[in-house]
Amino acid sequence: MALHAPVLVLKDSLKRESGARVHHANIQAAKAVADIIRTTLGPRSMLKMLLDAGGGIVVTNDGNAILRELDLAHPAAKSMIELSRTQDEEVGDGTTSVIVLAGEMLHVAQAFIDKNYHPTVICRAYTKALEDAVAVLDKIAMSVDVNDRGTMLGLVKSCISTKFTSQFGDLIADLAIDATTTVGVDLGQGIREVDIKKYIKVEKVPGGQLEDSNVLKGVMINKDVVAPGKMRRKIVNPRIILLDCPLEYKKGENQTNAELMKEEDWEVLLKMEEEYIENICAQVLKFKPDLVITEKGLSDLACHFLSKAGVSAIRRLRKTDNNRIAKACGATIVNRPEELQESDVGTRAGLFEVKKFGDEFFSFIVDCKEPKACTVLLRGASKDLLNEVERNLQDAMSVARNILKNPKLLPGGGATELTVSASLKQKSSSIEGIEKWPYEAAALAFEAIPRTLAQNCGLNVIRTMTQLQGKHANAENAWVGIDGSTGEIVDMKDRKIWDSYNVKAQTFKTAIEAACMLLRIDDIVSGIKKKQPPGSGPSQQKPTIETEGDADNEQMIPE
Repeated sequence: MALHAPVLVLKDSLKRESGARVHHANIQAAKAVADIIRTTLGPRSMLKMLLDAGGGIVVTNDGNAILRELDLAHPAAKSMIELSRTQDEEVGDGTTSVIVLAGEMLHVAQAFIDKNYHPTVICRAYTKALEDAVAVLDKIAMSVDVNDRGTMLGLVKSCISTKFTSQFGDLIADLAIDATTTVGVDLGQGIREVDIKKYIKVEKVPGGQLEDSNVLKGVMINKDVVAPGKMRRKIVNPRIILLDCPLEYKKGENQTNAELMKEEDWEVLLKMEEEYIENICAQVLKFKPDLVITEKGLSDLACHFLSKAGVSAIRRLRKTDNNRIAKACGATIVNRPEELQESDVGTRAGLFEVKKFGDEFFSFIVDCKEPKACTVLLRGASKDLLNEVERNLQDAMSVARNILKNPKLLPGGGATELTVSASLKQKSSSIEGIEKWPYEAAALAFEAIPRTLAQNCGLNVIRTMTQLQGKHANAENAWVGIDGSTGEIVDMKDRKIWDSYNVKAQTFKTAIEAACMLLRIDDIVSGIKKKQPPGSGPSQQKPTIETEGDADNEQMIPE
């Protein structure tokens, strides 16, 4: 047994070394991703210009928009990019913060990996730190009245002050609050549902000025009426019928043969077709509509019958647009004309109008009474500008939605992170055993956010951080942070720099859980075959085992 002992020890140390190498590679990859977007945090942040595969350009400082365009080979880096996507899906803001925080959590863990701490110990300490951090958030959070428009405006403005459009003043925040309050639905028991994906449509129309952008009390669609010459293009208080069925003769599903013996039979066939269409039009016209909208086709004959009755019609509308119109004007989408009822007719719209912007026609169904869906019309000089405004607007609407759902606030400007950091440092002295040091390191990692803010303001980072730590040391000044625009150390309440509770809590959870997951990876195994050198057949090739050193190689990507 004594003979084998050195061999076993050697094997074990090799395994440990290999695990440490993988951790180093993962941590380096994660840090690289964090460094890419670190400069986009804060109001004085830099923009990035991205070149996409089609040769187009995107100019943005939205963390998620930047990372979406990256194509990185290292699996740990790919995992980090997913974080910002998760954050965007869940709360729609904080996409840069989550990457910076996760990168820092991994960076401070590196020292413990080098000292041969087991990753599980580090993860346990991190999880404990996360629980305590969320408890601190609950303690310093402040409730807000969602019906006070001034407060809401200040709140949304401070959350998007880091964005490009902050130079246009209250415009984007106003649009976001109008849109989200329009589509908010009370479900009872204090629960409020705000579905911004389904019921808010952003229409970008180049031309005009950004100040011309507005939230319509209704819906706008990129369609014109079927027969512009014969049908009305402006109707006040229209009665609207929404259909999900074709107003045309049904075509045979498979091949149909009809054998006609006499010339009159052909006329009979055509007559039957006409009667069928006349019949379904009559069923629709029975309810005296002013506007008929269908998701499917509408034949020339049906168009004739409808225009004769003075009814305007729109065909081949998207399902999502139809749902929005239904929510806005109070109509019900009907699948079969014979099932139409008076209650299905939408009467809450004040005006139907077709307008022309540039070369295209847009239909407006507006001035609705209590619409539960709306369209945000964005005007601007160029497509690139409009795209960036839309991205910023989505973030602003997400912030407004988060506050409507959970009306609690936290201080911005890095104050929350500094408070959490100071509280965790104090608590670390009471933690016993080996987990004390990783716990303390996690507390330090939270300072990455205020440090990055100070960097992006062009401040002296060490002096600023020392001042801030001094103010937070006794955990009394929880609301002191950096004003990202001026670089001053101020009380966030005075400057009205806020963050939404939902965003902060989600940022901390996502970052720490992702850091723990990456720390627990001890091997990267490639399931992709390497390219064979020419002339080597299957018989000559030996099976190869990927080592960690190859995992970060370009050859992982099949060409």
